Amino acid sequence: MKSARIGMVMDPLSGIVPTKDSSLAMLLEGQARGHELFCFELNDLRIINGEARGHGKRVQVWDDAQKWFAAGEPLDMSLQDLDVILMRKDPPFNMEYVYSTYILERAESAGVLVINRPASLRDINEKAFTAWFPQCCPDTLITRSHAELRAFRDHHKRIVIKPLHGMGGKSIFVVDHRDNNANVIFETLTQDQTAYAMAQTYIPEIALGDKRLILINGEPPPVALARVPHADDNRGNLVMGATAEIRDLTDRDRWICAQVGPELKKRGVFFAGLDVIGDYLTEINVTSPTGIREIQKYTDINMASQLFDFIESSVAKRRAAA
Repeated sequence: MKSARIGMVMDPLSGIVPTKDSSLAMLLEGQARGHELFCFELNDLRIINGEARGHGKRVQVWDDAQKWFAAGEPLDMSLQDLDVILMRKDPPFNMEYVYSTYILERAESAGVLVINRPASLRDINEKAFTAWFPQCCPDTLITRSHAELRAFRDHHKRIVIKPLHGMGGKSIFVVDHRDNNANVIFETLTQDQTAYAMAQTYIPEIALGDKRLILINGEPPPVALARVPHADDNRGNLVMGATAEIRDLTDRDRWICAQVGPELKKRGVFFAGLDVIGDYLTEINVTSPTGIREIQKYTDINMASQLFDFIESSVAKRRAAA
């Protein structure tokens, strides 16, 4: 297809780990296909009289751990001059993140394909949105109440509790009914009953790995990336020392994808990561899902290529309709 102008909103390229970064994999794929690439940070975005604008840096990228990018001088541009914007800014999901989605929504309203849809990035909390699919999940409680958390723990004997805004395995606690630290954990995570926390039944299969199922336009590849916790940790997060393994999707994995995928697609979430432990969905990642570099490292599956197949098809349809 004719070259497209691709914008990516992300944290500074200089600060990534190139061998693991999914955003870099996407940039590499876009460059290999001859597309023009621009990178933006949140500070580069603004609205002037209703028009979304940004200071974009044209970038060149390499699959090289020593030198993975070069950036030109910032160009003042209208975001509506881009064909596609990939929103890849990492959490924290705070009000500044929300404000950036308003800017991207103005670009979307001018005809730009934004992945993922800005309104859905605001609407879909990556932990709370599992409540839309209770048939897929372990028993789950979202509350501020210490009494409800204690009752949930006492009923299930062993639970996992985490803040709704966390990422990368931070502030995740396993608590059992004999744990004398439970009250202080509940107090800390709920900020003395002023903030919501999520509790779920403990799933013993975490010892076998927390599986990341990537969905592109609602569909998964035939494999999942399993993050197997270190022997002295309960968290299946690569940044916390978990080991990566590739697993074939189970029938249950496919069923979970079939439950969640169509709803994400309907909401304009075209690149997502489902976290599955054992037979249960635990999180739905929509902001900046990772894992595609590891999947490509251990298999011949290039998910960045599959994503750009979808992007190019979508851009071609929009151009034909214009």
